[in-house]
Amino acid sequence: MATATAAAPTREDFAAMLEESFNQGSPQEGTVVTGKIVGIEKDMAVIDVGAKTEGRVALREFAAPGRTAELKVGDEVEVYLERVENALGEAVLSRDKARREESWGKLEKSFNNNEKVSGVIFNQVKGGFTVDLDGAVAFLPRSQVDIRPIRDVTPLMNNAQQFQILKMDRRRGNIVVSRRTVLEETRAEQRQELVQNLEEGQVIDGVVKNITDYGAFVDLGGIDGLLHVTDIAWRRVNHPTEVLNIGQQVKVKIIKINHETHRISLGMKQLLDDPWQGIEAKYPIQAKFKGRVTNITDYGAFVELEPGIEGLIHVSEMSWTKKNVHPGKIVSTSQEVEVQILEVDPVKRRISLGLKQTMRNPWEVFVETHPPGSIVEGEVKNKTEFGLFLGLDGDVDGMVHLSDLDWKRPGEQVIDEYNKGDMVKAQVLDVDVEKERISLGIKQLGGDPMSSGTAGEMKKGSVVTCEVTAINDGGIDVKIVDTDLTAFIRRADLARERADQRPERFSVGQKVDARVTQFDRKTHKLAISIKALEVAEEKEAMAQYGSADSGASLGDILGAALKQRDEKAE
Repeated sequence: MATATAAAPTREDFAAMLEESFNQGSPQEGTVVTGKIVGIEKDMAVIDVGAKTEGRVALREFAAPGRTAELKVGDEVEVYLERVENALGEAVLSRDKARREESWGKLEKSFNNNEKVSGVIFNQVKGGFTVDLDGAVAFLPRSQVDIRPIRDVTPLMNNAQQFQILKMDRRRGNIVVSRRTVLEETRAEQRQELVQNLEEGQVIDGVVKNITDYGAFVDLGGIDGLLHVTDIAWRRVNHPTEVLNIGQQVKVKIIKINHETHRISLGMKQLLDDPWQGIEAKYPIQAKFKGRVTNITDYGAFVELEPGIEGLIHVSEMSWTKKNVHPGKIVSTSQEVEVQILEVDPVKRRISLGLKQTMRNPWEVFVETHPPGSIVEGEVKNKTEFGLFLGLDGDVDGMVHLSDLDWKRPGEQVIDEYNKGDMVKAQVLDVDVEKERISLGIKQLGGDPMSSGTAGEMKKGSVVTCEVTAINDGGIDVKIVDTDLTAFIRRADLARERADQRPERFSVGQKVDARVTQFDRKTHKLAISIKALEVAEEKEAMAQYGSADSGASLGDILGAALKQRDEKAE
């Protein structure tokens, strides 16, 4: 029996086999391919990637962090084909690179869609941490770990968490992620939800979370509110630490909610009665109260009358006599003082206080103890162009005007004889309590020469005998005999006749008669004239002895008058 021999393949058969080979294709290097596990040898998996090409991959590459791989023969897996054949004739495969390639694709999609990704912090590096994003390794900067800086990141390690991709560059293999962005977004959502459940006017419990110079932040259960320093208490609070401590539980009232910024303003004093209610009845004008100095400024001092009620003593109301002194030199912080209510404004919540009003006006006291005419003694405090200032009892000053320094000499000349610190006696001339002025005189201590001795009977028209004390071109200086009065007779008043109006015809020590033409005790003005006396005598003689019409000459009339005067004098 003949044996059948297989027919040789035809040309068409070779063409079909070649086409089938092309259709099946060969795996390409540098791509992710699907393979089948055909065997497991120790810690390696043998994987067939097609075209009769097999490779080996370590089992640990298939395990999730902290777990063992669960693989069996026949499972299909995706691996990265680095090379089709190595020196041993095997394919070079990598599960890690396959996962990385797969992850990059998913991550790029999440990045473009602004979606969060899951990852695990597994190592610490310079400036931050490394994060496993399901095969792809990303960098987490230290500043992006949490909303607030944290010292220990150990609790966050090896735990799956949400991250936001900030930047990625596939060509360089760089990915930067942030955990902080996710937390802030979550927190913002929580804040919005919490804010929607709060209402203005609501009273709520909270915990003091942080304290600053301007107030305290209070945790209201996931959202913070600001308790401003002015809303802590009705009284003045210089710093929140005077009342609050971090961790302290407080009851607050919601004053205002800004739904756009999620800012919440809180108040504690609003839970208490407003002490300014009925303030005008409680603190009537001119009433006196005691209070404690709480603050001192350049313009005055604040005094607490009761918790929540403060008034201002303006610097002008602090002292009767200390006008240009800083308030800190009159009162001190925490000092208890008595004050008088000057003004109350319940709308502006202001009370004006007076400190000096609780003490007697020193000018009133002075005029009671030193009425005009009294003699006082004081230290020269100051010299000015218009007089001397003396320090007197009661811490008040009095002024001696230039015109009241001396009866005979001008004040501009006399004031040079006084120096600061000199003790000087003076007479009180006048006290003006309202204007706070005291007028003094030094020359008055020696008596008024116009009122003493013979001068006391002198008046306008009186005839006086004078002694010449000095001669000059403009006239002569004279002293009225039997008085302390001096005067100056001008050239025009030296004689009736112009030819005799020559000062040089007089000599020092010569006595002459003259007539008083002005005498004012109040202004101390005195004027005398020889000419006026001659004119008056002529008129008198004419009236007594007749006129020139009687046949007698003017010389005869005057001669007879002078003879009669001389006889009376003898």
